[in-house]
Amino acid sequence: MLDEQTSTRRRRADAERSRTAILEAAVSVLAERPDASVAAIGRAAGVTRQTVYAHFPSRRALLNAVLDRAAEESVAAMDAAEQGADSALEALRRMMDASWRAAESYPSLAEVAAEAAEAEGSEEDARRHLPLLERLVALIERGQRTGEFAPDPPAPWLASAAIALAHAAAREASAGQFTPTESLAALHVGLARLLTARDHA
Repeated sequence: MLDEQTSTRRRRADAERSRTAILEAAVSVLAERPDASVAAIGRAAGVTRQTVYAHFPSRRALLNAVLDRAAEESVAAMDAAEQGADSALEALRRMMDASWRAAESYPSLAEVAAEAAEAEGSEEDARRHLPLLERLVALIERGQRTGEFAPDPPAPWLASAAIALAHAAAREASAGQFTPTESLAALHVGLARLLTARDHA
């Protein structure tokens, strides 16, 4: 019985290592070739194409796993960065900086995300961004309560707009229109104007 349990744990550990290796290879290969095939990713991971499909039933599933991993790491980095901020705006800047740094570990992420969104529509993208959206809504509501941010539009709308701005900044950097530093600086300015604008009409 113990031998069987040990064998089962070993198989699970081996499977997890294989899955992790495939994901890491996918990140690396897709950075150079966003249209890379499953076979190419498998070769980079040191496994067969069949092994890749044993973990991910389709290329789309593999792309989604890469995007999910990037989103999880981004949210974890944002949570850590927010701690100790003196103001809602400073917390937002820290969170965006942390998210940006996390995304830099995933070159060509914008292209991969665009391909996944085109294949699956907006629902999957919305699911992936929900934890980030919830954190931004809470932070913006905090800034609205203290008067640091404009009282309207509503926080959920502003949070969605902030995510759209961040995506636009990432696309510009990925396309080489601006350097990553320039894009991040522009994002800071855009977010400040979005959140602190007042309707003087």
